[in-house]
Amino acid sequence: MTLDSPTYTNSSVRVLTVDDQEVFRGVARDVIDATPGFEAVGEATSGAEALEAVELLAPQLVLLDVRMPGMDGIEVAQRLASTHPETVVVLISIEEGIDVPSAALLDTVPLVRKQDFGPRLLRRLWKEHGPAAGHIDDTSRASGGRSG
Repeated sequence: MTLDSPTYTNSSVRVLTVDDQEVFRGVARDVIDATPGFEAVGEATSGAEALEAVELLAPQLVLLDVRMPGMDGIEVAQRLASTHPETVVVLISIEEGIDVPSAALLDTVPLVRKQDFGPRLLRRLWKEHGPAAGHIDDTSRASGGRSG
């Protein structure tokens, strides 16, 4: 797991990338760094690391690979929906669709193809699924603290 030093600002969307392939994590990091208003706060290589990283980093947006060894992205997304409903989760895949029956439970979680991922898509995903779209936002987490 890669954790960046917390330099949270209220104006930047904190993004965690979860993928078992270094190539895509690098691409995602480059896209996030090149997109104003977004900040890469860490990376995880497995589902278990993703759950730990969400607890430690309090990202607002999680880019989550569907297919990973062990705990896959579908299971991680389901757990995050229960434990961190304020976090926007986006499933990413090389495939056009997901042919896993449990994926139907995630009708509110967007799925995007890795090959389509870029600054424009990142901004659109946040606009459509972030706080402005009616998604819950816990701004107290911007300072690393947790409310409740």
